Amino acid sequence: MLAFIELPFPGINPVAIHLGPLQVRWYGLAYLAAFLIAGWVFDRLARDGFLPLTRNSITDLIGVCVLGVMVGGRLGYALFYEQSMFLRPVDLVRVWRGGLSFHGGLIGVVLGTMIFARRRGVPWPRLADSMVLAAPFGIFLVRCTNFINAELYGRLAPASLPWAVRFPTDPLARALSPDLARGGSLDWYPAFDRLRDSGEWQRLAQSIPTRHPSQLYEALLEGALIAVVLWLAYQRTSVPADENQVRSYAGTLVRPGFFAILFLALYASCRFIVEFFRQPDAQIGFILGPLSMGQLLSAGVGIVALTWGYVMKKRL
Repeated sequence: MLAFIELPFPGINPVAIHLGPLQVRWYGLAYLAAFLIAGWVFDRLARDGFLPLTRNSITDLIGVCVLGVMVGGRLGYALFYEQSMFLRPVDLVRVWRGGLSFHGGLIGVVLGTMIFARRRGVPWPRLADSMVLAAPFGIFLVRCTNFINAELYGRLAPASLPWAVRFPTDPLARALSPDLARGGSLDWYPAFDRLRDSGEWQRLAQSIPTRHPSQLYEALLEGALIAVVLWLAYQRTSVPADENQVRSYAGTLVRPGFFAILFLALYASCRFIVEFFRQPDAQIGFILGPLSMGQLLSAGVGIVALTWGYVMKKRL
């Protein structure tokens, strides 16, 4: 029998809404909700006097962020994880099949918003501070849908771990069930639903290893934890006297970019730690000894944060 302390895989259909041949997935709705929340956060920051943008400009900023996340995320995924996609350019536009890199999306948003800030005459570091105050909410939602999709799951975990999970997309699950194998990584749910209804899934699950739900680790650390830290810091920060300065909760005068640096440092640390529990991408595995591509990219983000923080400190 399965251990009673296991966290059962919820088996939620990744497709939230069927509109004829069109499938609206929870993953896409999570991104939609993330950008709507970002718009609300930007509006709140503008009313606080923190973000020097009008409501129309905020709408334009959201559009730039959407473009940066989608284009940068897709190109980043192809560059960092699956270079063969460049040999099949049509695959680059098939975003509905999954495959977005956070680090690629980050680069895309940075480049896009730098152009936006220059054209609007807004200090980019202040813009960056505003964006990172909104980002953790979206990260939390998207990582939760990664769990629903049974993708980006964790490494093997002892069955005694109370929150260990058996995923229907596990390679052994596909080996044991030709029906699951035919569904692949994207359309596995109908086969899983049939197996569950027939009681066959309970039998197969005895042979499927338990894994860390690393998607939920990322949701809690990269999303919830970082949101709490950033917003506690923001609440203890006075409204800036001008666009070049903001007084921190410690009473020390710091320049715009404080929250962006804090976010980058926290994200790099959280992602680096979680990667020890997340299964490396099958197509590339480990990159440098025990380190994954996600850890190397996060180390780069951490170096950027430290360098930016050092330069800011020298200028004070």
